Amino acid sequence: MYFKQFQDPESFTYTYLLADLTSKEAVLIDPVKERVEDYLNELKSLGLHLKYTLDTHVHADHITGSGLLREKTGAESVLGEYTKATCVSKKAKDGEELSFGPYHIKVIYTPGHTPCHVAYLVEDRLFTGDALFINGCGRTDFQGGSAESLWESVVGKLFKLPPDTLVYPGHDYKKHRVSTIQQEKDLNPRFHQQTKASFVDLMKHLNLPDPKKIHEAVPANETCGL
Repeated sequence: MYFKQFQDPESFTYTYLLADLTSKEAVLIDPVKERVEDYLNELKSLGLHLKYTLDTHVHADHITGSGLLREKTGAESVLGEYTKATCVSKKAKDGEELSFGPYHIKVIYTPGHTPCHVAYLVEDRLFTGDALFINGCGRTDFQGGSAESLWESVVGKLFKLPPDTLVYPGHDYKKHRVSTIQQEKDLNPRFHQQTKASFVDLMKHLNLPDPKKIHEAVPANETCGL
């Protein structure tokens, strides 16, 4: 399986390209609109056909490239089944599997950061979006977020995966690229030695400023960035 990690320098969003070099089918996870030409150049250089764009949620800090990529490549745009976005080609259900070449993508419903959030599991690689970061997690104080739901998603679902599962987050602000489930269980201060009650209290008192693009990004992403 071909794999490449991109990072948008403005929002620190990670985008992931996965492809089967035999069938030439590819998927992009959490593409950023301003970086679409980079993705297209990579696809062209390898002779790949983009089958899916997979967003983990309706983002508040950047505009998705899913709509533009659909226009340019014919790729299906995918979000979780509880999204309010009506523009997507497919709303994927918890436990549903998509495929590219011989590889399977399992959809895991992980609400908390937003009510529609999903993670994607491809073999031993878990793409966690904003549910789980390296040594952190996404905020829960806007867009219908819920700290209680996020705790259940991470501790009750993601932390039940094999300990050597690779964790690829939706963002990282310190240039960390990958972790594992075991590492996050052992070292992530949001979850390690916390209870659900202490986690909820911690998230309640973060007092973070709103993302700069929230008023632009959310409505744009509800129309796939178009």
